[in-house]
Amino acid sequence: MLAQDAAKHVNIRHPDKFFIGGAWVTPSSSRRFDVISPSSEEVFFQVAEALEADIERAVAAAREAFDNGPWPQMSPDERAGYLTRMAQRLAARAPELAYSYTGEVGVLFKMTQHTGSTAARDFESYAALAGTYPWVEEHKRSYGDGPGLLVSEPVGVVAAIVPWNAPLTLAVHKVAPALLAGCAIVLKPSPETPLDAYILAEIAEEVGLPPGVLNVVTADRGASEHLVRHPGIDKVSFTGSTAAGRRIASICGDRIARCTLELGGKSAAIIMDDYSIETAAQTLAGAITLMSGQVCAALTRVVVPRKRHDAMVDALAASFQKIAVGDPYDPATQLGPLAMKRQLERVESYIAKGREEARLITGGTRPASLNRGYYIEPTLFANVDSRAVIAQEEIFGPVLSVIPAEDEDDAVRIANDTAYGLNGAVFTNDADIAYRTARRIRSGSVAQNGFSIDFGIAFGGFKQSGIGREGGAEGLSLYLEKKTILLSSRPTL
Repeated sequence: MLAQDAAKHVNIRHPDKFFIGGAWVTPSSSRRFDVISPSSEEVFFQVAEALEADIERAVAAAREAFDNGPWPQMSPDERAGYLTRMAQRLAARAPELAYSYTGEVGVLFKMTQHTGSTAARDFESYAALAGTYPWVEEHKRSYGDGPGLLVSEPVGVVAAIVPWNAPLTLAVHKVAPALLAGCAIVLKPSPETPLDAYILAEIAEEVGLPPGVLNVVTADRGASEHLVRHPGIDKVSFTGSTAAGRRIASICGDRIARCTLELGGKSAAIIMDDYSIETAAQTLAGAITLMSGQVCAALTRVVVPRKRHDAMVDALAASFQKIAVGDPYDPATQLGPLAMKRQLERVESYIAKGREEARLITGGTRPASLNRGYYIEPTLFANVDSRAVIAQEEIFGPVLSVIPAEDEDDAVRIANDTAYGLNGAVFTNDADIAYRTARRIRSGSVAQNGFSIDFGIAFGGFKQSGIGREGGAEGLSLYLEKKTILLSSRPTL
């Protein structure tokens, strides 16, 4: 599908403006970002680019909404009502969100058709926490008479910075809990994928969210760093690369601002002796096609007993060679393009490095039938050393490394032999073995027999994969500050 045809299905009302203080405002400059379709390399949309003056205006609006507006003073149940209405609007705009997501990122259209309804359910799940979260807890005091109360209050003004690979999903897991907590937000989407944030802003306007509670500005690095440095920002919630997260953490640390960081990964799938090689191969091949491998939690290292290495490689190669690469709008396609030219170049550079370090089995080039779009074949390397560059650094594409292990202990050592700790999997028919091994893997999530994460419980990483968790009550708690109140007698709550 041509970019202009897909764009007809996306009805952004004010792409040339920013949503600040409850209104669509004119930018400080005429600069624009081109949103490029990764499947056709054509301009899909244009949106306004925020400069430092626009960031200042957005932070001021959020600050006013938090310091003087009604939002933080509302009850959690009152705020949850707004979340529920936003969920309804998201579900209604699901078809449009599908075209937006595929048009910006190239994710398969058959997958993006569920994005809006999934985001709606996420908003509803956060709204449900209003009635179950312990907003006020009574404790027995260590000394003295009267009750001791531990209360949860909003952290303040939040800068929510989301990446390009899953813009709506990751925005929801920042915006929804921050709203429920009573925070005001400056949402900063990636310049490559701003459209879902515009739709969220339109929905906030439609449901009557108080002015300044949600502000949306699209900015590049310079203005984005100004947002992170701004003294009016109490907390930064960032999802993206570990390199960018390290920079944000240093800035926040300098001024003791709160931060939550969901960063990169290099997750391992450990294949145990009792598990079918063919089944594992089919599962892993299917998982690597998800969002064209542009998933921070992707299982990109397959750790297998040395005696089963060659059988694993053969089975994976057979599965990879059956994957249909092509137009993301075609229902028959299993692997779409990478999101942008620079990402394609990044993946190609790692494949070139992999050719020097290991044995390329299949893939590694653009499909011969596709001369436009940022496409790459699913790529498999064998006999990869766990210290090789392709086994240590996040590639963010459909590239899989098979690493032989001597035994179970060696497999766990290899799984942990990385700076990251985001996700993992143990392929075994024995739940006891899966649990025992999962407890030894240093990562924020581990699943049995496949790729699986759950934002409804908690998602985040150990080591350089981040700080904090997103999703569920754990994710909500990071937008709250705890306050101890010591009283002489019990208040009327």
